[in-house]
Amino acid sequence: MTAEKKSLNTYENRLIGVLSLTFGVVFFDRQAMNFLAPFVQDDLGLSNTQIGILASALALTWAFSGVFFGRLCDRFGRQRLVLITAVIVFSLSSVLSGLATSFLFLLAARMLMGLAEGPVLPISQTVVALESSPERRGVNMGFMQQFGSNILGTFLAPLVLVALATQLGWREAFYIAGIPGLICALLIWLYMRDPDPKRFSAANSEVDEKGGVTIAEGLRYRNIWLCIMLSGLSIGWAILCFVFLPLYFINVAGFSPTKMSILMSLLGLSALIAGVGVPWLSDRYGRKRIILIVTIMALLVPLGIMAAGNSLLLLIPCLLIGFAATGATPLVVATIPAETLPGTRVAAIIGLVLGSAEIIAGLIGPLLGGIIADAFGLIGTLWLQVGFIIAMLVLASLLRETAPSKTGQLAVAQT
Repeated sequence: MTAEKKSLNTYENRLIGVLSLTFGVVFFDRQAMNFLAPFVQDDLGLSNTQIGILASALALTWAFSGVFFGRLCDRFGRQRLVLITAVIVFSLSSVLSGLATSFLFLLAARMLMGLAEGPVLPISQTVVALESSPERRGVNMGFMQQFGSNILGTFLAPLVLVALATQLGWREAFYIAGIPGLICALLIWLYMRDPDPKRFSAANSEVDEKGGVTIAEGLRYRNIWLCIMLSGLSIGWAILCFVFLPLYFINVAGFSPTKMSILMSLLGLSALIAGVGVPWLSDRYGRKRIILIVTIMALLVPLGIMAAGNSLLLLIPCLLIGFAATGATPLVVATIPAETLPGTRVAAIIGLVLGSAEIIAGLIGPLLGGIIADAFGLIGTLWLQVGFIIAMLVLASLLRETAPSKTGQLAVAQT
């Protein structure tokens, strides 16, 4: 028993726990504006377009910051210092959001938060990849990204933040939301070390010896272009849900803030289960088939909301079943690109897919949604979701299967 407990108390396990918690707090803070939007909108007199711009601006700075600082750390190291700095800055940005007295003040605070949060995921995943034992690398990377973000960012965030805003006010909710990040910064300082720079050199040498593809060469593969567009639409659909459904549930469906928070937390519960279940099913039955099935299920979210009205009995199963489609996002962001390309040099392509998706989804989706909501009402954002989902179905039908169980262990797709 003692040996078992001792084996669990390893640097690898502590690192995964700290970084998963940290990314969960990052996602919690990113989502805060979405769940507090009904309160902020009334107080500052914001339009739906301005709500969309706030989400788009954060996504834009997040995407460019992640690429810039990720490459910087790949070249010079110092991941621990960059992570601690980033976590402290995004925590202070949450406080600044609570101090906002105008749209421009709040916009600046959210853009600063995007700059600070952008490097956290790519740097954390790099550290996890280098510090994990080979047989646990995939599980560790999936756990680090999915567990904390879904538990804290999508399941608990709406419940906690809306309760704080209802009892104390939306400003106080932003102030309190900044505290966990400071705790995470301390945990990173205590429990994380910079990976050995020699391991970067060894990894790069191994890649050079084995060969791979450049970004330009990777873009010759049809699956890569499809994954870029599918990732953008998939993440964009999820962002549309998080940005505009809180407003819809309160202003159109007539739910109380508390009921709205419960409904939004169901999306997090669905994403948590699907984040494991959908990839597992795709291993056995094929990537393309499962992606098509869950994408059809996604139509239950916008169409179910319009059909259900304010009936919780109809609404709850539509949200739980439909939002399971988010479980396919890791497949189009990373799994299919990695299985499509020959050789070992796939990190740059995955970075391109994720960065492009963040820009397409985070920049265009909320901005377009806000404009449509102001022109046609919040119900227009539900029809925009339908459009995103139909486009996803068309593109997914063009994918070439990459699952080893369906290709006889062939990882290289035809161009």
